Amino acid sequence: MSTVQNPSEPESVSTLDLAAAISGEQPLETRNENRSQRPDSDAFKAFMASDWAPETTDLPARSAAAPYAASRRHSISARFPGERLVIPAGPLKVRSNDTDYRYRPHSAFAHLTGLGLDQEPEAVLVMEPAGAGTGDDGGNHTATLYFRELAGRDSAEFYANARHGEFWIGPRLSRAQVGALLGLATAPLEDLETAVTADAGVPSIGGINIRLLREVDQNIDALVDTSRINTGLDDLEATDAADGVLAEALSELRLIKDPWEIEQLRAAVAATVDGFHEVVAQLPRAISHPRGERVVEGAFFTRAREEGNDLGYDTIAAAGNNATVLHWIRNSGPVHAGDLLLLDAGVEMESLYTADITRTLPVNGTYSDVQRRIYQAVLDAADAGFAAARPGRKFRDVHLAAVTVLAERLAEWGLLPVSLDEALSPRGQHHRRWMPHGTSHHLGLDVHDCAQAKRELYLDGILADGMVFTIEPGLYFKQDDLAVPAEYRGIGIRIEDDILMTSDGPVNLSSALPRDPDDVEAWMAGIYSPTGE
Repeated sequence: MSTVQNPSEPESVSTLDLAAAISGEQPLETRNENRSQRPDSDAFKAFMASDWAPETTDLPARSAAAPYAASRRHSISARFPGERLVIPAGPLKVRSNDTDYRYRPHSAFAHLTGLGLDQEPEAVLVMEPAGAGTGDDGGNHTATLYFRELAGRDSAEFYANARHGEFWIGPRLSRAQVGALLGLATAPLEDLETAVTADAGVPSIGGINIRLLREVDQNIDALVDTSRINTGLDDLEATDAADGVLAEALSELRLIKDPWEIEQLRAAVAATVDGFHEVVAQLPRAISHPRGERVVEGAFFTRAREEGNDLGYDTIAAAGNNATVLHWIRNSGPVHAGDLLLLDAGVEMESLYTADITRTLPVNGTYSDVQRRIYQAVLDAADAGFAAARPGRKFRDVHLAAVTVLAERLAEWGLLPVSLDEALSPRGQHHRRWMPHGTSHHLGLDVHDCAQAKRELYLDGILADGMVFTIEPGLYFKQDDLAVPAEYRGIGIRIEDDILMTSDGPVNLSSALPRDPDDVEAWMAGIYSPTGE
């Protein structure tokens, strides 16, 4: 749409607000277009619509993820027979004014469709109830993916729409191509409102109940809420609670990873290990830079973009005392030769599965005596957690084993203000001053995966074949912590590995990255010389 430059020139007047154009005022909603200076003549429009090579209509091969996604939909279908399930991907999110963040769909949407990368913002998966066993793959629902297809090249949107026009964002697959890729029925986004609201209402009088994955797309939230109110379901607190059960079920569905997911996580770990190698190679430049942590962050990010889709989460590149800040993501500090560098980072693959690994490295290539003492305590705690991770044990047992070792070391060092037994008792917990976070979390599409799962399936859940989780104890002695000797202050150490539970026991997916202090020093020496030799 053109901007209003001169009211005497009709072809440049915005049709959104003729009165404003006549008065010489430009409507506020069109002012972002001032920078484009796009012509609006009929000749330009006709020329833009002509002389383009035919677009390919070849159908892609079925995605390797498709059968697994279908199985996941079948599992969810079994949980909610007779109900319409609405799972949005989510819209683009504004970063600044008219620029958006790189798009990433909601993890539950990606899990049920197999669609990763930055495809199909505003898409919605609708699972329509069918007769028992008459839906997709013998399930209780038929699934349809609703999304906005790119406008044809004969449309002004092709070159005029910065969010959806091919000239701006590049080509995307057609509905037919997406359907072939995912093994899903597809439909245009403009049909979504009817699909969501048709026959919705009170089940006891013949209506179809809707369950919505909420707080993903505000427009879909509003659509469903309006439909509910219009059909007599005006107890929004009750319907929100019912929607919460869907969110819970979708989260719990991811507690056990299928073979395809495990393959993606292995790839994410391998790419992350490469990123750690890249960081060590860049440490001499980090030492020489006033914001050396940014050098570290940038080195890992480059590898994440080269080998994967993006970072799985903001990198923690924390040197010196910054390593005692659990989620230090400013990464604005220097990296000094005598410091430890705590690097907590993960590569997200194009499938959107991410690794999550932490190593604490001596910047000069060698741990000091006190650094090594604390490091060994954390490593022993990690090993104790690994030993406790056995099929049939509770998830929380991993944490208990790890923090018990840390408490014992803190007692040996004379840092606990009470006895070891009192510290470990529920009424004590003094050792947690220096290790306040949990030891483990599930890992997958989200770095903290399955977060909406019930406590009895998460913390109190039984470790089972196919679970993937972290083991990440740490000790953090802040610079201003007067409860510890001066030599401990400013030291933060965490060791984190990604663990696959199998029927034979745990497998450390990240074992290729050294963790024993001697091995870490030898590994670093093989990559760079901190003295420049």
